[in-house]
Amino acid sequence: MEISYKTKGVCSRGILIEVEDGIVKKVRFDGGCSGNTQGVATLVEGMKVEDVIKKLEGIKCGFKNTSCPAQLAEALKEYNAEG
Repeated sequence: MEISYKTKGVCSRGILIEVEDGIVKKVRFDGGCSGNTQGVATLVEGMKVEDVIKKLEGIKCGFKNTSCPAQLAEALKEYNAEG
């Protein structure tokens, strides 16, 4: 299943996520700090959705109350809620 998530409060504009059988298969951020978002995307590929949420939720970026990784966790939480 492909998830399209519009981010809130961060530099990236959105996230496209592929999930199959509860496993994150692919992540692509639209905008944001390229090196950081590519790194996060690569690290979470192959992980269980629940594990990604546990590791990334609550991460803040500077003075912001959220971050691109935290927004990925939010997108996956919404996915789980709709599941």
